Amino acid sequence: MAAAPGVLLTGPPPGPGYLLGGRCRIELDRPRLMGVLNVTPDSFSDGGRFIKVDAALARARQMVREGVDLIDVGGESTRPGAPAVTAAQELDRVLPVIEALQRELPIPLSIDTTKSAVATAAVAAGAMFVNDVSGLTFDPVMAAAVAASGAGLFVMHTRGRPETMQADTRYADLIGEVRKGLGCSVAAAVAAGVAPERIAIDPGIGFGKDVAGNLELLRRLGELAELGRPILLGTSRKSFIGRVLGQDDPLDRQAGTLATVALGVAAGARLFRVHEVGPARDAALMAWAVCRGGCWQA
Repeated sequence: MAAAPGVLLTGPPPGPGYLLGGRCRIELDRPRLMGVLNVTPDSFSDGGRFIKVDAALARARQMVREGVDLIDVGGESTRPGAPAVTAAQELDRVLPVIEALQRELPIPLSIDTTKSAVATAAVAAGAMFVNDVSGLTFDPVMAAAVAASGAGLFVMHTRGRPETMQADTRYADLIGEVRKGLGCSVAAAVAAGVAPERIAIDPGIGFGKDVAGNLELLRRLGELAELGRPILLGTSRKSFIGRVLGQDDPLDRQAGTLATVALGVAAGARLFRVHEVGPARDAALMAWAVCRGGCWQA
């Protein structure tokens, strides 16, 4: 049943209390943290910092020490206005990092891509999840590729490609359109052979939405529970936080990010895509303790 606008949900996550990906199973008995590892020269807040394998490994080790549950490796920036890159460029960036990470660290990996060729190669190299910010809409064979690979799948709502997605952020019914779009993505994945327990949904904060739209999505996040899939929330360092708080530098947006993580826990999200794992984990677990009363153990 959908929640009324503004109602916070503190019940169990929609669907089963776990998410499958490849050979791994992520329990959703508490909030789980997905660490962002951009191996791109132009990501909005950390572009160029981790493009070398040694730097990416060092960053991943730090996230593991801070309690990360899943690391999301991306080789193409999806910030508003970002230019597209070829599959070959993306693979050159992500494959050496994925191969190094899966050899050294006992943490599930996700590949952040909208291209089926990249997804297939990344899963073969060791990734267990595919994070498609297009919700399977950019590549017509992505759903089939994910199904064939056995990977888990994150589908996100967006409207338009990164180059143009902020050109028109008007919606007649924002929540209704997001819910319908995500429902279509889930249905397409299942029709292609992806098991429902391998799918999570992401409302797409910052993707084709303005500040007011992003805030509305956060207020009404619980209404997505009727789709029956775990919710991934990605607000970390995003520009709407900077607009609200008057912070131009993405690195200044940690406090705002943590507020959205805590509110996301209360609203029913169970997975959080973040740049700074340690503080976000603390915020999520503290919110979880409040929501769950005595059942507070990490």
